[in-house]
Amino acid sequence: MRDGAAPGGKPDGAVVRDALGVGIAVGLSGFAFGVTSAGSGLTLLQTCALSLLVFTGASQFALVGALAAGGSPFTAAAGAFFLGVRNAFYGLRLSQLLALPRAVRPFAAQWVIDETTAVSLAQPTRRGARIGFLVTGLSLYVLWNLTTLLGALGAEAIGDTGAWGLDAAGPAVFLALLAPMLRTRTERLVAGLAVLLGLGLLPVLPAGVPVLVAALAAPTVLWAQGRRGGSGRDDVRERGEAPESGGTPEEDR
Repeated sequence: MRDGAAPGGKPDGAVVRDALGVGIAVGLSGFAFGVTSAGSGLTLLQTCALSLLVFTGASQFALVGALAAGGSPFTAAAGAFFLGVRNAFYGLRLSQLLALPRAVRPFAAQWVIDETTAVSLAQPTRRGARIGFLVTGLSLYVLWNLTTLLGALGAEAIGDTGAWGLDAAGPAVFLALLAPMLRTRTERLVAGLAVLLGLGLLPVLPAGVPVLVAALAAPTVLWAQGRRGGSGRDDVRERGEAPESGGTPEEDR
């Protein structure tokens, strides 16, 4: 081992710097959530509880955005729930990559979000993935909750969040993280169809419902590709991955 890194991996210091960069950059947008949440009518306690317990920015913004637009609490909660379901799929991948002890997994599950997943998957070794997950999760959780509190406290002084564009900060961060991950034709089709459904139905459906309908993009695209014979091998080739040979994967260093 050299410079605190596993063989073939990045130095630990480089992983920490990358993770802190993501944690700090995204954590600051918690201020926008605090302001937006308070502006939508939620109390300080409700706003802080969302960040402490839910801790998934896209779902939190979807919830308060739907409430601010006049949607029912049930519709707002349903939209936030379906956006949060993606974290369950992240967890399936990270459980294999990180291989954390069973006693730690329930606590680590709280930090399974877009940012920690992106940083962890970018590391070539298990050691790097664990460090990236820990540093990203810890820095983002602390900063997100702190800035949520500050944003909620300062909401009255700021005034109209729409005039400042703060309500768009969370979705913008989510899109910035998502865009580089759309590498295959299937992924781009799903994203494109979801955008068309979500934006196209905004004028005709109640607040919070378009995001629920947009969730149908994935099964729709997969069903259409299944009718055509599937494109799984094409996606593998687009990613530059080798087809599965049925052999045992090489152990992590």
